[in-house]
Amino acid sequence: MGFGYAIIEQLIEKGLLNSISDIYYLKKEDIASLKKSGDKFATNLINAINESKKNSLDKLISALGIRHVGTKSSKILAKEYGNMDKLMKANVINLSFIEDIGEVTAKSVCEFFELEQTKDLIGKLKAAGVNMKEEETDEKDNRFAGMTFVLTGTLEKYTRDEASEIIEKFGGKTSGSVSKKTSYVIARRRSRK
Repeated sequence: MGFGYAIIEQLIEKGLLNSISDIYYLKKEDIASLKKSGDKFATNLINAINESKKNSLDKLISALGIRHVGTKSSKILAKEYGNMDKLMKANVINLSFIEDIGEVTAKSVCEFFELEQTKDLIGKLKAAGVNMKEEETDEKDNRFAGMTFVLTGTLEKYTRDEASEIIEKFGGKTSGSVSKKTSYVIARRRSRK
């Protein structure tokens, strides 16, 4: 249960949702008053909204919809800058020198954060208590540092996203294709018959 198209449409019609940041200012009564919505649904949705404030910085960057910035780029930017304020102040030259970012993405990031509507949105998200910092860990295990993994096929114990998160947690990188930089290819072993 969550934000479906019908719920969003009703919130827009009532003037309660004009921007992404407005989600974090909704009240239980706003949702409970909608057609086919009840008190329990409203409570669950408000709880889910409040829980989403704790999401990692890379998820927030990805959710902003910056052109040329996907899940992988979001993780790289979050790790490199550590918080939203530093990322917003980054320039094209520094961004384009980050491995796997490049000039096109760097320009897109800078153009996005130069927009007044973006600054306004980030300000409202901050005021609502949305997490703007990368999670800090005391000890860093970098056993896969400098290694690039290619995940292929259906893995036995993890989804590709889960396997990628584990690799990145330990300092490694994942890629969609084999290249000179590839250290390991991980694929499900086929059983012989």
